[in-house]
Amino acid sequence: MILPRRSFLRFAAAGAGAILVNPQMALATVPSDRRFIFIIQRGAADGLNIVVPYGDPDYASLRREIAIDPATAIKLDGHFVLNPAMPEAGRMFSAGQALFVHATASPYRDRSHFDGQNVLETGGSAAYRLKDGWMNRLLGLLPQSEAGALALSSTVPMALRGSHEVSSYAPSSLPSASDDLLMRVAKLYETDPQLHELWSAAMTTRMTAGDLGGTAGKSGAATGSLAAKLLSGESGARIAMIETGGWDTHSGQRGRLAAQLRGLDQIVAGLKTGLGADWANTLLVVATEFGRTVAPNGTGGTDHGTASAAMLLGGAVAGGRVLADWPGLSQSALYDGRDLKPTMDLDVLIGTALAQHYGLDPSRVMPALFPDGRGSLGQKLIVA
Repeated sequence: MILPRRSFLRFAAAGAGAILVNPQMALATVPSDRRFIFIIQRGAADGLNIVVPYGDPDYASLRREIAIDPATAIKLDGHFVLNPAMPEAGRMFSAGQALFVHATASPYRDRSHFDGQNVLETGGSAAYRLKDGWMNRLLGLLPQSEAGALALSSTVPMALRGSHEVSSYAPSSLPSASDDLLMRVAKLYETDPQLHELWSAAMTTRMTAGDLGGTAGKSGAATGSLAAKLLSGESGARIAMIETGGWDTHSGQRGRLAAQLRGLDQIVAGLKTGLGADWANTLLVVATEFGRTVAPNGTGGTDHGTASAAMLLGGAVAGGRVLADWPGLSQSALYDGRDLKPTMDLDVLIGTALAQHYGLDPSRVMPALFPDGRGSLGQKLIVA
């Protein structure tokens, strides 16, 4: 739904205004039935062609050859349709398990990927102002007994770096070690008080991942399935981060964006199927560092912009809605005369969603995760 500006501002009065290549994951454990997954779209995803404002009178004329035909897309409401490359997300929307939020952005405005991703992952108001990530700080708000983190990547993403210890595990493309070798290493570490514990934890993760380790990263479905295996059941992890790249569509956007979205949709489908009953207690947030220009460039793509669209998915989401204080696409409404103007603070959205998901006081969550402070969104986003 598009909220009237006065109503929207009342809700937010405390705030200021190619195929997926090598998706990587990071996980952390907390003692709760609730799951939280953050998917970052590295490269600046074009929200205008993901959650498409077909009802805006200027959309088709401004987007020209890259405009999405609403007749081929997934109907959301009288103003927005969803890109047809995301049928699973469309079914979740119909089931009330997907909430799309448009015209949203972090505080960053200078259109550099590296700086924008740093602001998004640290939760600061400027690049490199904070040295740890908001997901790592989230661990400090949850029970400490199981707040250790596991990163399924060669390096731990910035969002999970900080004072709370994070281990790493990356599926290898090398031939698997023989059982005999693994047994010999285990025997070697048996009497070592530190290495024995670390080796045991690594072997537990390896057994949980099973034979998906070799295929994770080669398809969205395999990535989603692997993440679900590591998040499922009483012994599963509770918090995950999945990295996706390739969203920087400077040329040939129509085909490239569709391929990206199909991969993302497969990840989401794999998570839902693999989590089974645990999906009911899952919150999945998808966001990018900034959006793209409203008008295409001369190569059928778009350049770095400002506001984009975020997605909240999962059985814990009060979905079936598009939340937007829509600024419009007329020339006078554009940010810097070229971009979708941000009207929703992405930090406020994430902080409020997490506070509601975990039953925490927003006045405690927001300063911890986003210490520069932009309040919280009063609208109920998540099923308690």
